[in-house]
Amino acid sequence: MYSSPFQDLKSKALEAIEKLKAGMKFHEVAAQYSEDKARSGGDLGWMTRGSMVGPFQDAAFDLPKSTCDKPIYTDPPIKTKFGYHVIMVEGKK
Repeated sequence: MYSSPFQDLKSKALEAIEKLKAGMKFHEVAAQYSEDKARSGGDLGWMTRGSMVGPFQDAAFDLPKSTCDKPIYTDPPIKTKFGYHVIMVEGKK
């Protein structure tokens, strides 16, 4: 059976969400599962509207701010033309 690259990415994102649900820290999950190894621990820095692709931006700006005690992330993962994303917002300005 053949699986597409996008299906593989979705499976990986769903596996990452399961790790988060099991209590693993977001930065640890991001370091393990992220395709973009240039970003340390999944931290993208401050983002503004218009600087992200539509579905990613919509999800990021709809999420409430997370805390260490209560992480809030996208579940299911967000699909964009770049792949699947698990997003957590740590701050808002």
